[in-house]
Amino acid sequence: MSAEFDTMSAMELRRRVAAKDISPVELTKRALEKAQATQESLNAFFLLMPEDAMAAARIAEDAVMKGAPLGLLHGLPFSAKDLMAVKGVRYASGSRTMAENVAQVDAPAVERAKGAGAILIGKTTTSEFGCKPVGDSPLTGITRNPWNLGKTPGGSSAGAAASVAAGITPFALGTDGGGSIRIPCSFTGLAGLKGHFGRVPVWPTSATPTLAHVGPIARSMEDAALLFSAIAGHDRRDPFGVAGPVPDVLGAAKASVAGLRVAYSPTLGYARPEPEVVEITRRAARSLEDLGCRVEEVDSVFDTDPGNLWTAEFYAGVGIRLRSFMETQRDLLDPAVADVLEPALSQQMQDYYSSVFERYALREKVRGFFEHYDILLSPVLPVTSLDVGLNIPAALPDRNLVSWVFYTYPFNLTGQPAGTVCAGIASDGMPVGLQIVGRSYCEDDVVRIGAAFERTQPPGYNIRPF
Repeated sequence: MSAEFDTMSAMELRRRVAAKDISPVELTKRALEKAQATQESLNAFFLLMPEDAMAAARIAEDAVMKGAPLGLLHGLPFSAKDLMAVKGVRYASGSRTMAENVAQVDAPAVERAKGAGAILIGKTTTSEFGCKPVGDSPLTGITRNPWNLGKTPGGSSAGAAASVAAGITPFALGTDGGGSIRIPCSFTGLAGLKGHFGRVPVWPTSATPTLAHVGPIARSMEDAALLFSAIAGHDRRDPFGVAGPVPDVLGAAKASVAGLRVAYSPTLGYARPEPEVVEITRRAARSLEDLGCRVEEVDSVFDTDPGNLWTAEFYAGVGIRLRSFMETQRDLLDPAVADVLEPALSQQMQDYYSSVFERYALREKVRGFFEHYDILLSPVLPVTSLDVGLNIPAALPDRNLVSWVFYTYPFNLTGQPAGTVCAGIASDGMPVGLQIVGRSYCEDDVVRIGAAFERTQPPGYNIRPF
């Protein structure tokens, strides 16, 4: 099978599978072969599932040849991050403490993607329990960026982004508790979508149940919308599940953006980005004026950095899950993760609930902001990709393990839909991401803006063949 399929969109692959131009068996075989061939250089996968994948591909191909009704994702290979359950397969969450844990069920998003005809080829790497925005863990080692093997693909959905950017699968399932879809998409030139909190069910219960999202990572916003359409929707197992109808994000990927009220904020009021990141993302935001958007630059969205609110919530949840290991087998944990869990575990109840009420106040402030705008744009990150092995950019030594990302965690606290597309390529040859935040429950507006911007760019501008 030609290497052109490594960069072909999921939408085009879907069309060709249905037209019998591409075989699901050959497509899956190529994905598995490329995953294995790049494992030593990229280290994108925690484990591969060749027997299960090829069996599913043969069933998918038989359905095509018989003219049976085809699912939305029929015959397309995908991967699932190792913070998600896959029945009968190891479910380690990137941690040596869980290395031999085996899932008893499929997570709803995995179940739905399979039910729509997609072929699961394996589970991708993650930082330990999703605690770092870079791509390494003591269990799986370092995952690398296909754009530059000396750089991280970001985290915590490290392997998911690396595999899609390398052309192994057209899309992947990631998770996002503080930016873990948007961060690696930014570092690898991809599109990602975090729906409104509860839009895509999260189950079994996450270690961070009030922040966790599941969503797609893809090479374009339209491809992300395709996978999102298959996995979104209420599931009674998720107590936070949104019961309303899912917006037509696939239709939105083709829709006009004329008339949308867009705010662009280079710092959200507190971030410290590199000037080139601001230049690239500001230019991307201003380009939407030519499409009929009303774009206004705003200096401040937040009065203060909400990083401490996010830290109190996220690391307390993970810390409780890992408390016994923190007390008896700390050496099994990533030292950087263990260090950041300690203060979160030592919170007093009064302090914790003070942060809970501050979070509600933050949500109300942001709700008021979106009475004036339909979309908020910003950088995804203050920098381009870090060298592998680093946890914090050298230019931001005063920030902690996660607070250096600045832009993504506020919208896990508020629960709003947020996505990213590639805004452009920096002078170091690495991609820069544009964050797109929508009003509550309006994933369709996020997709409209992301897909419209991508149409203004040259074909393949965000893809580097690997």
